[in-house]
Amino acid sequence: MRKIRKDEIWAYVFIMVPLCTFTIFTLYPVVSAAVTSFQEYKPMGSTWVGLENFKNTLTNDLFYKALKNTFVYSIVTVPLSMFLSFSISIMILPFKKRIQSLFKACYYLPSIASGVALSFVWKWIYDPLPSGLLNSVLRVFGIENQNWLGSGKTAMASLIIMAVFAGLGQNIIIYIAALLGVDATYYEAADIDGAGFFQKVRYIVWPMVKPTTVFLAITGIINGFQSFQNAYLMTGGGPDNETTMAGLLIFNRAFKYFEYGEACAQALLLAAIIAVLAIFQFRLNSADVEY
Repeated sequence: MRKIRKDEIWAYVFIMVPLCTFTIFTLYPVVSAAVTSFQEYKPMGSTWVGLENFKNTLTNDLFYKALKNTFVYSIVTVPLSMFLSFSISIMILPFKKRIQSLFKACYYLPSIASGVALSFVWKWIYDPLPSGLLNSVLRVFGIENQNWLGSGKTAMASLIIMAVFAGLGQNIIIYIAALLGVDATYYEAADIDGAGFFQKVRYIVWPMVKPTTVFLAITGIINGFQSFQNAYLMTGGGPDNETTMAGLLIFNRAFKYFEYGEACAQALLLAAIIAVLAIFQFRLNSADVEY
């Protein structure tokens, strides 16, 4: 029998630390949620109800409305954020490294700020009173005060705008890193052929950063469908559930109505939807991408 060396023992120790962390804080909660989804949860003893929680969820109109809101939120926020991030990254790239770092720091600053603090800042921006920043600016152009977060016509758009501008920093950092990896000889060859700026972007830059684009699109959709904080802090899901996201619906079902079994069922259905969308995106966009 081979004797285990001391360095091998330490290797197993270092492997066990993240493995135990993953098991305790990720694997166990997922398995526990799956079991709870088939139960009517009670602190002193749960009752097995089978597929009843899934049946209630799939016959609940609010669940479908929350999915629709989440889909609209994600399908608008992700492409818009990626387009702006890509455009800004291209404009930043010609500057020297110090200037690039300055721009990257400015755009990334909202990403490291507290989400609660950002929400309060944006609530002031959208304040329906004349003291609100956005209403103050629009009043200069003769536009009356608007209740941005209190109207069903503008509440979702307000959350989308907030999400786009708050999430630019991370995408810009990733896009600039990808752009710096493009070999300069491609640009030199394009200059010799007389290619213009937009031709370079279309035929050189965009294909070279496509792996990054696929990654940002998939992770963006996943984060979008898991969105909770913005709706919870800014609108509470209102008005009339126009901004109720799937994550907020699950939170309310669990911690407001204490129906943990149904909340777990909704969470599992949402996870399945996210997985299907992620696989679909990957197969659709990564056919000609090499990683």
